[in-house]
Amino acid sequence: MSYVPPHLRNSSSTTTTTTTTSAAAKSSSATDADRSKLSYSASSNSHSSAAPFSSFSHSNGSRWSSAAHSSANRAISPPDAVVPQWKPSERVLRMKPELIEEVCLRLNLDVSVSSDSAPPPAPIESFTDMCLHPSIMKDIAFHGYTMPTPIQAQAMPIALSGRDLLGCAETGSGKTAAFAIPMIQHCLAQAPVQRGDGPLALVLAPTRELAQQIEEEVKAFSKSLESFKTAIVVGGTNIAEQRSELRAGVHIVVATPGRFIDHLQQGNTSVSRISFVVLDEADRMLDMGFEPQIREVMRNLSEKHQTLLFSATMPEEIAGLAQEYLNNPVQVKVGKVSTPTANVTQSLEKVPDSEKTDRLLGLLVEESSRAERAGHPFPLTIVFVERKTRCDDVAEALVAQGLHAVALHGGRTQTEREAALREFRKGTTNILVATDVASRGLDVSGVAHVINLDLPKSMEDYVHRIGRTGRAGSMGQATSFYTDRDMFLVANIKKAIADVGSGNALSFATGKSARRKEREAAAAHNQARVSLSKSSSMGPTSINIADKYKFMVSDPDNQKEGAADDAWDD
Repeated sequence: MSYVPPHLRNSSSTTTTTTTTSAAAKSSSATDADRSKLSYSASSNSHSSAAPFSSFSHSNGSRWSSAAHSSANRAISPPDAVVPQWKPSERVLRMKPELIEEVCLRLNLDVSVSSDSAPPPAPIESFTDMCLHPSIMKDIAFHGYTMPTPIQAQAMPIALSGRDLLGCAETGSGKTAAFAIPMIQHCLAQAPVQRGDGPLALVLAPTRELAQQIEEEVKAFSKSLESFKTAIVVGGTNIAEQRSELRAGVHIVVATPGRFIDHLQQGNTSVSRISFVVLDEADRMLDMGFEPQIREVMRNLSEKHQTLLFSATMPEEIAGLAQEYLNNPVQVKVGKVSTPTANVTQSLEKVPDSEKTDRLLGLLVEESSRAERAGHPFPLTIVFVERKTRCDDVAEALVAQGLHAVALHGGRTQTEREAALREFRKGTTNILVATDVASRGLDVSGVAHVINLDLPKSMEDYVHRIGRTGRAGSMGQATSFYTDRDMFLVANIKKAIADVGSGNALSFATGKSARRKEREAAAAHNQARVSLSKSSSMGPTSINIADKYKFMVSDPDNQKEGAADDAWDD
């Protein structure tokens, strides 16, 4: 049976496509569960009878119907997925529980499984001890990887052993390689991919930029493998080229959810052979409204598949998704999720909206002069703004001052966005002016300064923005301009800085529910400020401000504040 879109699944009526009586009888006897499964079926326009792909036709511009199959073609089952029989080195197998606990403590790993699950594999601090395919080892050495990062040390053995994984680690921790290398090893154990086959592995990511980064890393670790093919499937690019790649047969697809569904509906690929799935930046995908598409893909997979879910935060929505689609996962956290790190210097500066651009120009021109006097290149800097139009205006203003700046936002074409990131990574352009499209997932090494020209609406988004600097142990700086309307967030930042400075542990709620509560609290806080302002103008009077908001009513005359040692990373 071919893929049936959700809006047609409950319809018992036939489409305009002519079918034989026997085919109709089979269709009417199919269960609802069968209707929702993507199958591996022969297509009349397939170029290979050994591995055909599903085909669809579009009727009246609104309904998908399955293409007519010739009587010579018959539905065949895809090759069974192979579960690789992986074993680490003997040295790892001999590790005692006390040593495993010591390694986890040293790497700051928090590993947990449900009470009825088998113990998780031990962390492995050497790529050699992971017993990887020789070609993968060759590419690891070629790209200068000497030893696994903490998330790689624990996540890779879990993935290589065939277990489901719920991973939580900061961006820049090496988590892409943590799933890319086991994914490639898994694909090498499967039956060969033929023309018309769907992929063996699928990675879903929230943005085009992150998907491109992931595909580049997959290619890096499969460079030595002949005929190993990957495809990137994202919006904003030529769908015809993607169609051609998919129909030719690929091992791994890296995609954004919406465009991947488009290709499934057009019959360009299928999920019949997918046995390894990665949901990267899953919290971000849910934030962007991709949950229906994620569920659509997951519920159409074969039962025999492995799922790895990575998220920078662990809101309740992610916990629900993991409970539904992961099978007894091993949960791995590296460090504290959404908590401060001491390698970013933060400063808060109160600036009226009308003066923000001038203040930014002054700050960056001064920084440019300082770098020139010291004989150093201008440090890589990301400037975050709220709106696309402001993004372009600020970039133009910086260029007019002789600075090398480029804009990155959702209104740019894919070619323009790729060019902007390429120039920024190479250092040809050292200032990237961006909306929140660049706040998460982008792995650009060497970013020294993040400037929030406009503060975001939530603490979670603030964390991810400043997480673009101070990564992988390097030092960074974050400067944020704010106005009176930002006082709720500013108060939370100040309070968090004070808590960390006192040695208290800090974490905060994340996800849609948490942001809704934060907006409600912000509204109450703003109302309290307005009441206080009116009271001040009318003279002394009694004002009732809820105790939990009193600390947020800060001194408006305090124009600039800094925290030298406390910051967040995602």
